[in-house]
Amino acid sequence: MMERMLRGIAGSFILLSLLLAYFVSFKWLWFTAFVGVNLLQSAFTDWCPMIWILSKCGVKK
Repeated sequence: MMERMLRGIAGSFILLSLLLAYFVSFKWLWFTAFVGVNLLQSAFTDWCPMIWILSKCGVKK
């Protein structure tokens, strides 16, 4: 359950930031890069901030 939520949140953040970059300001691409860097570092460290937040909110693995 948590992994599906994580993928949905990450995908939503990326799509939202791309829409904001297109319609508002290209500076929103920095947020897209931030999400990408977090996904990349979690692949190497096996720690993701969003998983920590979701577990604190009571979402079960």
